[in-house]
Amino acid sequence: MSAVAIVLIVLAGLVLVILSRAVRIIPQARSAVVERLGRYHRTLEAGFHLVVPFVDRVRPLIELREQVVSFEPQPVITQDNVVVSIDTVIYFQITDARAFSYEIAGYIQAIEQLTITTLRNVIGGLSLEQALTSRDEINDRLRGVLDEATGKWGIRVVRVELKAIDPPGSIKDAMEKQMRAERDKRAAILTAEGTKQSAILSSEGMRQSEILRAEGDKLAAILRAEGQAKAIETVFKAIHEGDADPKLLAYQYLQVLPQIAQGDANKVWIIPSEFANALGALSSITGGVGKAAQQEEEPDR
Repeated sequence: MSAVAIVLIVLAGLVLVILSRAVRIIPQARSAVVERLGRYHRTLEAGFHLVVPFVDRVRPLIELREQVVSFEPQPVITQDNVVVSIDTVIYFQITDARAFSYEIAGYIQAIEQLTITTLRNVIGGLSLEQALTSRDEINDRLRGVLDEATGKWGIRVVRVELKAIDPPGSIKDAMEKQMRAERDKRAAILTAEGTKQSAILSSEGMRQSEILRAEGDKLAAILRAEGQAKAIETVFKAIHEGDADPKLLAYQYLQVLPQIAQGDANKVWIIPSEFANALGALSSITGGVGKAAQQEEEPDR
């Protein structure tokens, strides 16, 4: 192999090395910082880029997608001096590659320490009960403080979640007893309410039944009285239309009289004038018959 061929091969290899260092392809959801002679030059977004070999240096790719980091449980003292253990989860996203590259070193440790400090400040102003029932408020306050502090680092805190708030064992036992007592209380109240409603409904049903029975008895009595009145009226009408003699009239009146006296509601009897006349005629007839019989007995004596 001649010297010329060797030189051509070396030049070709050099060209390939230069091209490989000059061409940069950045994947989607990634970015890279370019330094020229040790100073920040520009930020490469997703796509095809050319850089100056041996002059420009491309730093490692930066992840732009949302990331999540979970921290170990941290002891925190509440306002009422109860030590609780709190697990936190941070969701964040890198928004500025330049600030992220030059403003912070060890961003995970920095976020963790900032989270612990902020969490202690927030929980320290709350009682245990408030801390257990105000998770959303605590999450919002933590996210606000962290997002403001990490903004200059090129990091945006999307949300903060408290995975668990664990009080001491003695507090857990006391809380469990309290919850059990509350459940027993609610059960007793519900049972009493059910018994009360059952008694009310039963009493209401009995009252309605008595009312309906009384209404039925009343209606039956009215119908019976109306029937009796109609029967008496029919009898009187038939007697008057038949132009009966006083004897027969008196006899019919005496038959109808027990029907008039029937019924608990009959306190006052209305005696028609015809009835009085008929009784008078009947008494006169019976009286005459008695006198005749007496006169017949006297001669025998």
